[in-house]
Amino acid sequence: MARQHLLVILSLSAWWSGALLAVEDSEAQPCPERVLTDSRERLCLKACTQDSDCPNRRKCLCDGECGLSCVAPGRTCHWPLSIPHATSSLLSKFPSFSAQAEVRCNPGFKTAEGGAQLIMRCQGDRKWSVLEPYCLAEATIPSISCPNPGRLEHGYISGSLLTVGAVIQYSCNPGYQLEGTSENVCLENGTWKWEPPQCLQVYCPPPLEISQGYLVAVQKRQYEAGEVIYYLCKKGFLLDGPNRVTCQLNGNWSQTPFCRARCPIPAYRSRVLYGGQKVWIVDIPEGLVSHGETVSFFCRKKPEECSYPIQSECFDGNLTLPSCYEEPTWLQYKLFPKRVVSEIPAC
Repeated sequence: MARQHLLVILSLSAWWSGALLAVEDSEAQPCPERVLTDSRERLCLKACTQDSDCPNRRKCLCDGECGLSCVAPGRTCHWPLSIPHATSSLLSKFPSFSAQAEVRCNPGFKTAEGGAQLIMRCQGDRKWSVLEPYCLAEATIPSISCPNPGRLEHGYISGSLLTVGAVIQYSCNPGYQLEGTSENVCLENGTWKWEPPQCLQVYCPPPLEISQGYLVAVQKRQYEAGEVIYYLCKKGFLLDGPNRVTCQLNGNWSQTPFCRARCPIPAYRSRVLYGGQKVWIVDIPEGLVSHGETVSFFCRKKPEECSYPIQSECFDGNLTLPSCYEEPTWLQYKLFPKRVVSEIPAC
């Protein structure tokens, strides 16, 4: 009877050790979401978020890839282990839930992954996290590598190593664009992580029409990189920007120009500075100046009664009068032309 009590105490102690270890682990890092379903290799216990979700004194503990699970007291894994060409040691006091064990290969032997040792954890399904640990003679461990990635049509691959962990990069030739991943990684199972990409030829969409202008090009649905088109403006409009536009390697057209309108001069009975000369507005052909040209209007400075010029620039049909400009009346213009501001002495 005393022996039975001792076994119960030891069992509960083992469980509490595992529970405490699980709590410490959960505090160190968040428990992962459950990513496994029940299978022959791994049995996940009832999911939970807190102890009250669990029946029969079970605790809500982190069970690795099973996430938070209801673990019963006294859960232990088989111990000791008999593994050929290796020694195993328990890293916890008891082989209880969440306990860790180390398997260390003898000299001249390695794990299947090529290491000298591995660490296992006792799971809620009473199994160690490594189901069948074993050590192989170093000469028998196969050298894992990925198949040659071959060639990338209309592109090239950088990186010559094909061993586990090796990374290769994909690049496309000018005029082609990468569709898919720009790099790949050789995995431990000897396969590449992602499907290889493709290099697709770059095309530009039909070019934009411009207001008051013409497009000189063969009309197509798409244009290859390097193709050139031209723009012209209607009579009376000035081309602002390059007349030659190119389909670029990124599938976009180079800068598209604009056709800018001429500006009417919003004054009538005065002289202005235009083209380096002082001229009457009525003497400017059609009373219009081209986009980008400048016109200087004369303003009166009081009380000196002298004039000074203020410059304004034509922009796409708009020429703004300076706020200081005073338009002469018809009588002033006809009867007293020398008193018009543009005709009085300069300051």
